[in-house]
Order: sequence, then C-alpha cells, then structure tokens
Amino acid sequence: MRRLVILAAALAALTGCQAAGSISDGWFGGQPTLPSSDSAGLIGEMSTYRTAEEDTLPDVAHKLKVGFVELRTANPTVDVWLPGGGKELVVPTAHLLPDAPREGIVINLPEMRLYHFDDRGKATSYPIGVGRDGWDTPKGTTTVVRKKEKPTWYPPASIRREQPDLPKAVPPGPENPLGSHAIYLGWPAYLIHGTNEPLGVGRRVSHGCIRLYPEHIPLLYEAVAKGTPVAVVDQPLKWAWIGDDLYVEAHPTLAQADDIEEDREIEPVAAPAFMNEIEQEAAGKGRKLDRDLLERVLAERRGYPIRVTPSPPLIPWLDL
Repeated sequence: MRRLVILAAALAALTGCQAAGSISDGWFGGQPTLPSSDSAGLIGEMSTYRTAEEDTLPDVAHKLKVGFVELRTANPTVDVWLPGGGKELVVPTAHLLPDAPREGIVINLPEMRLYHFDDRGKATSYPIGVGRDGWDTPKGTTTVVRKKEKPTWYPPASIRREQPDLPKAVPPGPENPLGSHAIYLGWPAYLIHGTNEPLGVGRRVSHGCIRLYPEHIPLLYEAVAKGTPVAVVDQPLKWAWIGDDLYVEAHPTLAQADDIEEDREIEPVAAPAFMNEIEQEAAGKGRKLDRDLLERVLAERRGYPIRVTPSPPLIPWLDL
C-alpha cells in the first residue's frame, strides 16, 4: 500500500484561512520543513479540516476561502451534502506557480485560481469563479485599465437577452453581482470583481468574468494599479523542483470540472506529452521517477502538489 505525500511549505497563502480549533496546519507526520520561496515555484501550506455534523462541502469551501471544485477534487470520496461530523478533509492550500511570467496577475482557468505578484515577485493566490461552458473566460494577455469601488453593473445586451427582466443598470448594493469592487481589463466585456453569491467562487458559473470572494476582492483591489499586466492561461498540469524532489500538481480540465459539478465520475485524460516532459526532467537530474504514482496523480487530479520522485514519506490520511 503506497500513500501520496502532500507538499507543505512554510510560506502561508491567503487561501489558508484558519478556523480556530478546526484546521491542522503545516507538515504532517513530523516531516522536515522544505525550502519555501516563490523562486522555488511554491506557495502555501497544506491543511486539514474536521467537519461538523451540519457541514456541507460548499459551506466548508466558503468558510475556509477555498474553491468548491478544488475542495471536492481533493476529497473525492466525501459526500458533498452529507459529509458527516468528524470527517477530516484535505484542504488544498499549497500550490505550484503556473508557468507564466511572475508579474502582475496570472489566472489559471482549470485551477480556478488567481495569482498576484507584488513588486518583489512575491505571490498571493485567491480562488476564483470563471466562465461557464459557452461563456468561457478568454485566454491571453491584457492589462488593468481602471478600478472602481462600489461599481454600477450595466448588464450587456447578451445577458439581458438571457435574462430580460434585468434592469439597464444595477446600482451598488447587495443585488449587484459585481460586489464591492471591480477591476476593469483591456478586454471590455470582462472584469475581475467581487460577488454577491460567494458560493459561486471556485466554480464555472459566470458569464466570463472572474469573481473573487467578498473578503478577497478588496485586498486584490488595493494591490493592483492601472497598467498591471494580466495573463490568463489554461494549465491543468503543473510541476516544479522543490529542493531535490519533483512535484506535480494535477487539476481537472475545465470539461472535467463540469463533470464534478454534476457529480459525474471524471474520465481520465491522457497526457503523454506531460509524462514525457516529467520523465526527461527526472532523468536530467539523475532522479528515479515513480511512474505508477505519476500515472495515478494524472488520473485522479486531486489538485495539490504531490512528490513523484521516490520514496514519498507516509502520511496518515491518504491511502493508495
């Protein structure tokens, strides 16, 4: 019986929201601390959460300020609506950085996460909601063109055709889907904003805009300025060397995320090019690769960093 080793690091991200008495933070099983720095391609630390009898996974995701789909994929055998009391959940609050310039804002669509890099290159990560099927959030590069606190929402004609009862303008307030702050991009129809429906964060539910938790959007709003570069990428598979060990973080594709939302079993997606890249990386540093483990990581797509160079230390809560 082999167990997955889950990456933890000393650098905490904002997503590691701590509920007193509920979350166990840091390293599991007394594992030694690895180097933690943005230059190593890693932020955050893994945590766990013990459920109360009344908890549901959407409520827990909101409470811990992680996305619903990422919490669901990290705990695939847990019932979404009736997890039961005393269940220990894996909380995916450690992340490898996307393969993109470490500046401004980087949005990784399948991960449903936004990364903000400050002037020193230090990263902070936030869960986000992204465009649903047919209203996809675009990929590419743009910039922040302006910001607005207490924005008014002007529903575009495409949305008003879908929802004809909408007014021409929705003023600031609890009925405004933009929430408390809006960051306008060079793509005129797409914004980064808050939300009046926080259960939509970490899901594909928007008309293409990027939505953050109400508690997170003011922080991002204050941290970015006009002209900040924005890159939107589609990278369900990420890897990085942390010290002498190779870690892989595999997320569901956007199509697989739709299956998860519908509580359907996800179909494995082959990734031969990625497998070849990882094999070459390991061989280039003279490290043996646990190919069986890597194949399972890519099939299960748990959404957190896992060491694929043997032999992973045992941890108590994930049997393979």
